[in-house]
Amino acid sequence: MSGRLAGKRAVITGGSRGIGRAVVERFLEEGASVVTCGRGARPADLPDAVGYRSLSIADPQQVADLAAWALDRLGGVDVLMNNAGIQLEKRLTESSDEDWDSLMGVNAKGVFVCCRAFIPIMAADGGGSIVNVGSTSALVADGTLALYNASKAFVHGLTRSIAADHGAEGIRCNAIAPGWIMTEMADSAFDLAQDPGAAKRDALRRHPVGRFGEGRDIAAMALWLASDESAFASGQIYVVDGGLLSVSPLQPGFF
Repeated sequence: MSGRLAGKRAVITGGSRGIGRAVVERFLEEGASVVTCGRGARPADLPDAVGYRSLSIADPQQVADLAAWALDRLGGVDVLMNNAGIQLEKRLTESSDEDWDSLMGVNAKGVFVCCRAFIPIMAADGGGSIVNVGSTSALVADGTLALYNASKAFVHGLTRSIAADHGAEGIRCNAIAPGWIMTEMADSAFDLAQDPGAAKRDALRRHPVGRFGEGRDIAAMALWLASDESAFASGQIYVVDGGLLSVSPLQPGFF
């Protein structure tokens, strides 16, 4: 099969919907063999070629089982994309210990245990590419998303550490920091506003490209990072936000 990922074997967490699903479909189109996972049952419309496991990404044993199953099914792993994540719309003082355990368990610990499980597999086969999904929320704080912001800052920091510590083993590690990508998670954040419609219109005006992002926009960056075209890229955070963070907040109404 031809394609930019022909012969590549990829594991994508959280691939049942949203950004993860867009990446799964794009990787398939480009010739990769793909397995993915999610918290729920296998989606009925997931392509038959995709292997699927239902699990908790925060459980080290379930992740270890995923790694063993992926190795057996694919024969090796060239690409790991840590996409699974959840969001919690609370300020710090409103957040409970249970909130911390739940969100950090998926967004931080989940990325940690996946990388720990898959790096030895990838290194034993000559290396590969890890793509972590961070967020612009790790670079500038989104209101009422205290734990989410912190979890994504962890992802960015871990990305750099993996690149530094495991580069000699052939492991590249980069992160994508999406901006406003229109998924259920983004909609829930807008719903927190007093006037969600007005908030969405205001946010849209702040995007120089004139639109919000879509899953395909992140899938395109993930494709490049997974491919051999990005062989010299490691330890970087790639912002994909339609120019949002490039605009000065001191110029309201500029667009």
